[in-house]
Amino acid sequence: MVSPSYRGNMRWTHGWVAACLAGLILALNPATAAPKRVVSTFLCTDEYVFRLLLRDRIAALSFEATDRNPVVSTIADAARGIPTIRPSAETVLNFRPDLVVMYQFTMPELHAQLARIGVPVLDVPWANSLADVRRITAMLGDKLGARDRAGALLKEMDAKIAAARATAPHPPVATLIYEPNGYAVSGGTTAEIMTLSGLKGIAPGLGLTRLDTLPVESVIAHAPELVILSGDRHTQNSRADLVQHHPALRALEGRSYVAWAQLTPLLCPGPWSVDAAATFTEFGVKARAAMHR
Repeated sequence: MVSPSYRGNMRWTHGWVAACLAGLILALNPATAAPKRVVSTFLCTDEYVFRLLLRDRIAALSFEATDRNPVVSTIADAARGIPTIRPSAETVLNFRPDLVVMYQFTMPELHAQLARIGVPVLDVPWANSLADVRRITAMLGDKLGARDRAGALLKEMDAKIAAARATAPHPPVATLIYEPNGYAVSGGTTAEIMTLSGLKGIAPGLGLTRLDTLPVESVIAHAPELVILSGDRHTQNSRADLVQHHPALRALEGRSYVAWAQLTPLLCPGPWSVDAAATFTEFGVKARAAMHR
C-alpha cells in the first residue's frame, strides 16, 4: 500500500519535472523564443526594427533604410553597415530569417510565398494616432523580445510631447504643410502632433483635390499664418519639388510666415514622429510673432 505522504511527494516531483520540461520546451521552441535573425521588408518597419533590436539580431532591412537618393528614412546614417535588400522571396530567404517583419497589406505576393514556405511573418499595422503608436510599439516590444527598448521609446516620446505642449503657442497657429507635388498634409498622427504643438492644420478646409493636392493659387489665396514647405530649400531632388520652389509663392511674403523643414520623421508614424513637435512649436512661435509686428 502506498502511503499518502509518498503519493504527495510523487505529485510534487511530477509537477516539478513537468514544469522543468515545459520551461525547456519554451526555451527551445523558436516560435516562442525572441527572434535572432530578423528581416524587415519595408521602410516603416525598418524604423521600428532598427530601434528595438541590437544589430546582431537584424539580418537585413529594406534598401530604403539607408537610401540617400532621396533620404526617406530617419536612420539613413545610423543604419549604415546593416545589410539591405529589395524584398523578394529569394532575397529574404538568403538571410535565413527566423522572423520577417512586414507592414500590413504590403507586398501580398511575398507575404503569401513566405507563408507557404512556413517562414514566420509579423504584420505591423499602420498607426492613425499616437494611441495606435503606443499599442504598436508595445506589441513589437513583446513580439521581438525588446520590451525595455519599447518602453524607453515611449518614455522618450512622452517627454517630447510634454516639452512641445509646454511651449506651444495659444491660440493655435493656422498652418499649412505643403509637400512635393503639392500634397497638403491632413489627418492622422501628423495632425495630432500639430495640435499638441500649437498648430491648427487648415488643409481639410481648403478644397483639396481627390489626390489630396492643393494648387499654388489656393495656397496664395488663403495665406495661412504659417506655411511649412516640406523639403530642402536649397535642393530640388525631382520634378515633384518644383511646386514648392514656384516663384508665385513669393506673394506670401508679409502675409504668411514661410519656413522649410525636413519632415522625414512624419513619413512613417512611430515614436520618432514626435521629433517634429519641436520644429512645429518653434515655427508656430515665430509665425505668431511675425504676424503681430
